Amino acid sequence: MSVSLSVEDSGWYFPRVKRDPGRFLQPCSASVRRWLRSLKENGKILLLITSSHSDYCRLVCDHILGKDFEDLFDVIITNALKPGFFSLIPQQRPFRTLVNDVEDSEGLPGLEKPGWYSQGNWPHLHDLLKKMTGRVEPRVVYFGDSMRSDMFPAFSFGKWETVMIVEEMEGEGVARANPAPNQPAENKSKFEDQGMKTPSAASQQWGSYFVDVQRDEAGEERLRLTWCSHCIHTYSTLAVPSIEAIADLPLDYKFPRFSPDKPSTTGYYPRPPDTLLKREESQS
Repeated sequence: MSVSLSVEDSGWYFPRVKRDPGRFLQPCSASVRRWLRSLKENGKILLLITSSHSDYCRLVCDHILGKDFEDLFDVIITNALKPGFFSLIPQQRPFRTLVNDVEDSEGLPGLEKPGWYSQGNWPHLHDLLKKMTGRVEPRVVYFGDSMRSDMFPAFSFGKWETVMIVEEMEGEGVARANPAPNQPAENKSKFEDQGMKTPSAASQQWGSYFVDVQRDEAGEERLRLTWCSHCIHTYSTLAVPSIEAIADLPLDYKFPRFSPDKPSTTGYYPRPPDTLLKREESQS
């Protein structure tokens, strides 16, 4: 028995994205594509893990990475259903093979080789990585933009190094990327093109994503870390506004890491958000 996971032409979102992906999707910069190829050429194993179904993943990646995107990754996992991918045992969420975006209903007992799979679990992926690297404990650096689906489970269950993509950094003075002199920045925001406010802009109603302004009994203002900041510092190794911010760096570049015994500004690259810098200054 097989199960089809194709995106149906129903509702509002999927039909429009399929009909005109360029209206909704922004291609990755050339620097990001070069960075991925450089990692692969230097012997790194690249994984793509998404909760999207395979046909939607292909549609998006074809547009943002190019028709040859599958060549960039050793293992592609779709319909991963994160965070369960990290927290559930293999019997609860086995890997399944795909043929023409149709998922086999019979779960695999494990992963024997690289490839494109559906659903799955961290323990079986960990076993495959041990085979591929020849290491008892392979080291993984995982990039994601969701605390619930990416950072917390990858850190807590997978014990992986985690890099969180925090677009809100852009709203507090942190550049998305550093273009070369006399060269236009790549991938100008679609929102800017249309004269709209970017989603990463600081909220006039809710204030900073990183720091909350509170008043004590004497009426004095105190700057406290938000819950979001606390989670970033606890479950992430590093935070960046985008992959573009690090794509042109040497692969052996040493980043400052979040640590309980270091200032809260440590771990943001290329620099901390404005409100965190202001908080740090107020405490010095």
